[in-house]
Amino acid sequence: MKRHLIILLLFALSSVAPCLAHHMAVVVDKDNKLDDVSSTHLAKIFRAEIRKWPDGRDVVLVFHTNFSGERTTLERLMKISDNELQSLIASHKASIKMAASDSEVLSLVESNPGAIGLVEVNSINGSIKVVKVDGKLPTEAGYLPH
Repeated sequence: MKRHLIILLLFALSSVAPCLAHHMAVVVDKDNKLDDVSSTHLAKIFRAEIRKWPDGRDVVLVFHTNFSGERTTLERLMKISDNELQSLIASHKASIKMAASDSEVLSLVESNPGAIGLVEVNSINGSIKVVKVDGKLPTEAGYLPH
């Protein structure tokens, strides 16, 4: 009986772990007035269709150099393929900064007014602001960047 309970518990934990593996959060610098954004508007920002914030500052996109969780999130959010995402990055190099890690994304977002990026929820710190998407925070069910 005890063995069956342990197996059931391990199965349950292994089923939940992949769901938590790539919970991404949209982050901006603390001075950015953006608190909540629709998923449609966010997709336009990440596709570089919107290049200025309402206050006139340039939008600076901060992407990871190689992070499958972010790529999957961006592809799903923007409804594009990996090749299209690569083309987008290549064609907008002037407005995109690349980072090797979540901590580097956070640092670039914090130090570049107008910057926006994606980080894993467990990387969030007090140096940036987390943005609601469609009225939801990253820890709430239905937060699109998951």
